[in-house]
Amino acid sequence: MPRYSTKLKLPFRLGGEYPDSVEVRRSDRKTVSLELRRDGVFFVRAPRKMEDARIIAFLKDREAWLRSHLKKQEEQRQNAADENGTPPGKLTGAELRLLAEQARDDLMTRAVRFAPMVGVSFGRVTIRCQKTRWGSCSSEGNLNFNCLLMLAPPEARDYVVIHELCHRLEMNHSPRFWAEVGRVCPDYRAQKRWFKENGGAILNRVFG
Repeated sequence: MPRYSTKLKLPFRLGGEYPDSVEVRRSDRKTVSLELRRDGVFFVRAPRKMEDARIIAFLKDREAWLRSHLKKQEEQRQNAADENGTPPGKLTGAELRLLAEQARDDLMTRAVRFAPMVGVSFGRVTIRCQKTRWGSCSSEGNLNFNCLLMLAPPEARDYVVIHELCHRLEMNHSPRFWAEVGRVCPDYRAQKRWFKENGGAILNRVFG
């Protein structure tokens, strides 16, 4: 008899703290896929009537892909260690409050330094802990920054501040906007890449 399980034992061992089984989420889809979340949780999406044996064969084919991406996530978490070299873990409320206090001074100082270079002024500076944004700029010129920026390198914080200040000139992401960013922060592409590669690991310390 064919079996249509919602949980299967992995046909390989990942080791460490990773599970030896995988959830199978069945639906009216036609294809099978393996999905990996930023927090390291992975699961299979499969058609309702796809037999377990076919899913196990699919998992064997995807073993190298899964190992590679889990390794990359682990490297990103290590890269996101704070400036004291402490391995990253969940941040406590007290730690978040300390980061917010540090960010208020640090990012204000950067905004004051870079505003004349951009050629703009700004209003209030607000610090929050946010899941989806590192910074923003309102039409009134008020700046908002994520306190988790304090876990990023100084040059990455420079980029975010300059980015938001440049929105005082262009409230969009047009070529003219990026030209203004590049004028003050020539290596902005490298900083964007840093956030793409490491930002998720930082956010996971609160929202993962």
